[in-house]
Amino acid sequence: MSIVKINALTVPDEQREVLEQRFASRAGSVESSDGFEWFELLRPVEGTDQYLVYTRWRSEQDFQAWMEGPMKAAHQGGAAGGGAGAPGDPGGGGGGAGRPKPAATGSSVWSFEVVQQAAPKRV
Repeated sequence: MSIVKINALTVPDEQREVLEQRFASRAGSVESSDGFEWFELLRPVEGTDQYLVYTRWRSEQDFQAWMEGPMKAAHQGGAAGGGAGAPGDPGGGGGGAGRPKPAATGSSVWSFEVVQQAAPKRV
């Protein structure tokens, strides 16, 4: 079964638009990766300042290959403002020379195995 990685990004109110724009500009950067299955950026509605970055992968090995290859290369080059070493995260990271200030003030990655799933019934 697939695995899910969720990156919980703490984002101050004044940085929300910045984070969302950075994710919009990264569109396509993970979609062609071997084993990639799904991505969603979830905006908090109430009661929290944490965005959730949801990615789904065929296997842990596929995720690790993306982390060590395309993701690492993109973030070292300053793409989309740096990363926090987590799935699809253009909102965290370094802020080194020539790199924008991170939009997120904190990040934690949660890992899950998919043990059950359902899709809408077709009528």
